[in-house]
Amino acid sequence: MSEPTQNEVLDTEPTHHSEHIVSPKVYGVIFGALLLGTAITVIASYLELGIFNPIVALAIACIKAVLVILFFMHVKYSSRLTKLTVAAGFFTFIVLITMSMTDYISRAWGLW
Repeated sequence: MSEPTQNEVLDTEPTHHSEHIVSPKVYGVIFGALLLGTAITVIASYLELGIFNPIVALAIACIKAVLVILFFMHVKYSSRLTKLTVAAGFFTFIVLITMSMTDYISRAWGLW
């Protein structure tokens, strides 16, 4: 048995990942999707959706945040440990937003 080389040792560490170069075309598509999301947010703000206005706005914001996290922060190409950490943070965020929206929707506005 021969000793593993330094590259073989680095490849087995969970914090090490190979470099991934993203093409400018991908960045352009994601930028276009973010602009489209911004336009949809502006259009949704003019619609009368009642109690669903904040829900729609937060849903659009979450989709845009996922695009930024995956592509601009390179989480899509990172190790599973990084993906798990980001997913846990995003799950916590969704739980807190859900609890806030439950409180917001359950209030008897104007019935005091």
